Parts: sequence; C-alpha cells; structure tokens
Amino acid sequence: VQLQASGGGLVQAGGSLGLSCTASGLTFSYYDWAWFRQSPGKEREFVAAISRSGGRTNYADSVKGRFTVSRDNDKKTVSLQMNSLKPDDTARYYCAANRAILTAPLYVSPDEYDYWGQGTLVTVSS
Repeated sequence: VQLQASGGGLVQAGGSLGLSCTASGLTFSYYDWAWFRQSPGKEREFVAAISRSGGRTNYADSVKGRFTVSRDNDKKTVSLQMNSLKPDDTARYYCAANRAILTAPLYVSPDEYDYWGQGTLVTVSS
C-alpha cells in the first residue's frame, strides 16, 4: 500500500492551498479517509475526514468553514482544499485511510487509521 500526498508549499496568511493524496495497493472505495497534521513538538492533530461514499464529512473546529475535504473514488484520490490560511495552520499534513464498515463513525484518533502517507509540508507566513 502506498499513499502519496502532494500540494504542500509556502503561502501567505489569507491564501489558499490544495492538497491531494493518491493511493495504490488498496481498494480505495472501501476506506474512510482523513487528513491529520503535525507541527514540531506537537501531537498529530485531526483535521478532516470523509466517508467511503463521500456523503459524510467531519472537521476539526479549528478548520471548519475554511477547509474542505473531498474524494474521487475513480481517481483514488482524496483532497483537502484549504482557504483563509493562518500561520497556525503551518504543519506537515498527512493523509490516512481507515478500513471502515459503512456505519462506522468518522474517527478523529490517529490510532484508528490503518495506512498513512508520508506527509506534505504546509507553511503559512504572516
């Protein structure tokens, strides 16, 4: 299984950035997908998640209204559109997959996720 995240970079506060994560080696549509982030010296933090069909999403309060998670099962890609970025959003962003049953909740704990990408760095300057 390989998860390849891309799209990170340097952006000014108030700007936008889009992240993508492409998967191989697994049946993409069987998984809930999530984005987490981690800053130096901090624990990995939940950002957003999307269900197998894309019909349910969940967001951390800190990004609600600014970030949008989406998925394309045909392209085996999950995306995170980040708008109105703040310096506090600076972190390495990771995509993660959870082999979930259809009725499972969208987990916010990283312990619930089975596979992880390598991360992509997002830096927001003030």
